Amino acid sequence: MNNALLSKLGIDKPIIQAPMAGVSTPAMAAAVSNAGGLGSLGIGATNAEGARRMIRDTRALTAGPFNVNLFCHAPANVDAAREGRWLEWLAPQFAQFDATPPKAIREIYTSFVEDEAMLAMLLEERPAVVSFHFGLPSPAVVAALRRAGIILLATATHPYEARLIAGAGVDAIVAQGIEGGGHRGVFDPAAVDDGLGSFALIRLLVRATELPVIASGGVMDGAGIAAALALGAQAAQLGTAFVGCPESAIDEGYRRALLSNPDARTALTSTISGRRARSLLNRFTALDGDAGQPPVPDYPIAYDAGKSLHAAAKARGEFGYGAQWAGQAAALARAMPAAELVGVLDAELNAALRGLTSSIHRDIS
Repeated sequence: MNNALLSKLGIDKPIIQAPMAGVSTPAMAAAVSNAGGLGSLGIGATNAEGARRMIRDTRALTAGPFNVNLFCHAPANVDAAREGRWLEWLAPQFAQFDATPPKAIREIYTSFVEDEAMLAMLLEERPAVVSFHFGLPSPAVVAALRRAGIILLATATHPYEARLIAGAGVDAIVAQGIEGGGHRGVFDPAAVDDGLGSFALIRLLVRATELPVIASGGVMDGAGIAAALALGAQAAQLGTAFVGCPESAIDEGYRRALLSNPDARTALTSTISGRRARSLLNRFTALDGDAGQPPVPDYPIAYDAGKSLHAAAKARGEFGYGAQWAGQAAALARAMPAAELVGVLDAELNAALRGLTSSIHRDIS
């Protein structure tokens, strides 16, 4: 399992826990890193000081490397009229729980592309790995992080994005297939999303650039990791597989929806946050396709409304309006501590590789 990417990252196993803002925790990231994989923190939904606390809390639990992930989306366009129509459309959903929508919604996350405080914090704290989602920061920011000795990763959903990543001086590409849970990492949400699956995308990216490729999307077990490696990836990033771990920050409704349904289904939706993301089917995703649905406000302004609705419903015991992000293979999720899961994944991976080797030897003989 030695390859250039693992050596660069300083990890033993080709297993990366996806960042998952709002789900991953310092305890989860540290457990994965201590087990020989690369743990990750999603810091795009917090400010610089909140992110600093998360990094320091993780360092208190592990001496191993870990990744911190940032959102590089274009800042939202504020449109009071569009946002007002959106809140009016959601009002009947709030009314079910004797609540009213907020009077206004706002841009709740600051994109890293304009967050100077976050950059300053990263240059001070110097985490081993920083990754980007939804695009890339400026060349000057990339150069500053590289000078600080930080390894850089970035998500691509298409070879075009991968070429931009390679040209920016990033160290490795996270190939996000359409099967993956959570937000699509497309650079331009207004452009056509080809919806490339993980296997096709891995092969395309291996051919498109010379950078190491990390498979992401639909990988839930060691056999999936082995398949990704066979296609040319040097590691796999798993998100939904870790959501059910006790170290995750999800609420009881999300946990129940993920782990108690052997026929779990998912769908892509922009209704919850304003950008396309894959979620378990729930009461929020069921709103998609409503004939009266107005245009969705920009991300993350729409997310402000979504979080308010979830809070109102949750206060009355209804969890079905949450952002229950999950990939297409969600039914394979397992509830076990993160370090134990890394061990199980590694054992499954090695068993799959032994089986593949035996099969090749039989074919040759």
